[in-house]
Amino acid sequence: MPVPIEVLVPTEIELKLSVDPHAANAPLRHPAVKALRTGRMRTARIDSSYYDTGETLLADADVALRIRRIGKGWVQTIKGPAQSATAGGLFARAEYEWPLARPTLDYELLATTPWSKLIAKAVKRGGLARCFTTVFERRTIPLAFPDGTRAELCVDLGEIRATQDGETRRARIAEIELELEQGSASNLFGLARRLAEDLPVAVMTRSKAERGYALLSGERDVIGEPVRAESVPLPKHATTEEALAALVRGCLRQIGANAPGLVADDNVEWVHQMRIGTRRLRSCLRLVERSAPSGELRRLVADVKWLAQALGEARDWDVFVGETLPPLAKWFAAQDHATAAGLKRLRTRALARRKLARAAAREAVASARFQRILLAGGYLCAAPRFATEPPSEAAHGGDDLLGRRAAGFAASLLARRHRKLEQSASALESGSAEERHAVRIAAKRLRYIAEFFAPLFARKRAKGYLKALAAVQDVLGHLNDTATALRVANELPGTQSDAATGAVRGWVAAQAAALEPHIMAWRRFARAKRFWA
Repeated sequence: MPVPIEVLVPTEIELKLSVDPHAANAPLRHPAVKALRTGRMRTARIDSSYYDTGETLLADADVALRIRRIGKGWVQTIKGPAQSATAGGLFARAEYEWPLARPTLDYELLATTPWSKLIAKAVKRGGLARCFTTVFERRTIPLAFPDGTRAELCVDLGEIRATQDGETRRARIAEIELELEQGSASNLFGLARRLAEDLPVAVMTRSKAERGYALLSGERDVIGEPVRAESVPLPKHATTEEALAALVRGCLRQIGANAPGLVADDNVEWVHQMRIGTRRLRSCLRLVERSAPSGELRRLVADVKWLAQALGEARDWDVFVGETLPPLAKWFAAQDHATAAGLKRLRTRALARRKLARAAAREAVASARFQRILLAGGYLCAAPRFATEPPSEAAHGGDDLLGRRAAGFAASLLARRHRKLEQSASALESGSAEERHAVRIAAKRLRYIAEFFAPLFARKRAKGYLKALAAVQDVLGHLNDTATALRVANELPGTQSDAATGAVRGWVAAQAAALEPHIMAWRRFARAKRFWA
């Protein structure tokens, strides 16, 4: 079965969890770890120096190069870009390493790797130099699982150090690594879930190298920038199971990568991007549920719905305060001072509600239930057939959806979704608010599916279709934002009959009456070629 990730040298596969330093001993003593332990614990001090050009040529290519001292010896290691399997704390990267007699880069060895041209280019641009270091103590326990999978559990405690312009910046290392030696990565997720039930751990989405580069650039450690959805590469010959697993992992990556920023930073884009990732994940899980229903999947779907509700509430207030009220306030400031003053008071009340909604979203993302989403999603993607029994012929009419080619599955699904959107489009001109909302939902679901599976088809045709569909969704999304603005304004105390809320109502009515953008966007979309045909 191709979905479980098997060790293929030279690939490193590991799952990373952050841990409270004060609880760093607890994983080593956890009953689940004791039950799998097969040997004595090893302890070592590990000092690593990472190398790059002054313009971080290697980092830009997502390649990490280091020399690590372990005891009295040195090891040179180069790692390639993260593979599509990476998600939910799982890191899968091509890795080459060699013992060294001294702590000096061996360029002849690096020339034997897939990144030889990149190394040569770096040398021509001034050479490679040490840019930051990591120093930590590692305690390692060997593990063996009942199915024959072998792995190691490592607990690392120490720090990252980066010196720039005479200033040394430091970031703490307190993490658990579950490194796969052979077998299925689903076992790593299973053990991580057991640990997360009892211990203060969290899925990590950044490696030590990524954190080191962030520290070097002066970026706040573990925060980074809001992460947008990215297209997931899908091989043309991929099965439906392989494609769905890759797509779910892509959604989990976006959700997990935005978590640290949402909890620690006030930028509204963290909420926005995690909400997009959550919506995309729900769309993916609906497809998985058709093909591989299970109690495990139903629990995950319920958890993701809970997260989506918390993020949706926060996002609604962000849009109301940051996008709806400013143009209204600007217009009334020059036209009607009394209404402008009312809008100012309305904004004050809205800011208080937004603060509460943001706090609730942060509490959700900082919870153990959020970690369960990431780990449960990763587990399902790594397990054969999403951890379900093979479907019976009676249940699926003899048609194994998961084993089919993804391109055929996608073409059939896209055709159905496209027809559904076409059938509802008449509501754009004469439909009620509820009917237009149904058109928006149909457009959104079609767009997600089209974006997911576009890599399986001709790129040029898919690009034109997606562009036209995005324009339809944008104008419908704007219309939905106006309706949401009125709803949230009515939720504020004392706003049912005041002039400020009346101004919002008038604005909503004006937006709803402006049909031309919707009609023009739809006409362009109607002419777009169906790229899956």
